Amino acid sequence: MFDLKGYGPELLSGAVVTVELAFLSLALALTLGLIGASSKLSGNRVAQGIATFYTTVIRGIPDLVMMLLFYYGGQVGVNAISDYLWETYEIDFFFQFDPFISGVVTMGLIFGAYMTETFRGAFLAVETGQIEAARAYGFTRWHTFRRIMFPQMLRHALPGIGNNWQVLLKTTALVSIIGLTDMVRVAEEAAKAERMPFHFFVPVAAVYLALTAGSELFIKWLDKRANVGVVQGS
Repeated sequence: MFDLKGYGPELLSGAVVTVELAFLSLALALTLGLIGASSKLSGNRVAQGIATFYTTVIRGIPDLVMMLLFYYGGQVGVNAISDYLWETYEIDFFFQFDPFISGVVTMGLIFGAYMTETFRGAFLAVETGQIEAARAYGFTRWHTFRRIMFPQMLRHALPGIGNNWQVLLKTTALVSIIGLTDMVRVAEEAAKAERMPFHFFVPVAAVYLALTAGSELFIKWLDKRANVGVVQGS
């Protein structure tokens, strides 16, 4: 039997933290992706400019650098504001960045930029003739989006969403660098204490492999459901 030297419960707890982090980050990324894609396709120059700036900056900075900038740089910024408020107005204000929340926000921002491009391409793949037909039948913009555009966009976007999710899931390992007690950090501490790195990192790798493999099967199932009645290759 594989002996985890008493670190088994901590590794299990860290795995739960990893899963929570991944799903919350995905929810934020999907939300930002829809907003970003809608902004880029809105025809509003201001909205397009903001969305383009967001995707350009986020996709141009390495994930680890972005995480460190947000966590440590954000804390420095909050401390500066706190000092200013106290010295100028004697307002006692302080906010400590939480590693878990910082990880969710940072990863949500990072993958929101990639989801933006995924959704933008998916929206553009929807045939304009169907949108024009919906308008001709008197559909409002909301009904056109909900009944025509969104279902078909989702079908085109699923492969890209799946790829982004797989990368996001593995990127959760980076959050240990800012002090979050996920399974990577637990394994790292156990490996240092016991001087047995492979003994603890192999189970962590197995958990990530199981999560990504299960996700791939689920995404394939979703893709199959979304394409029911659709002639492939048309």
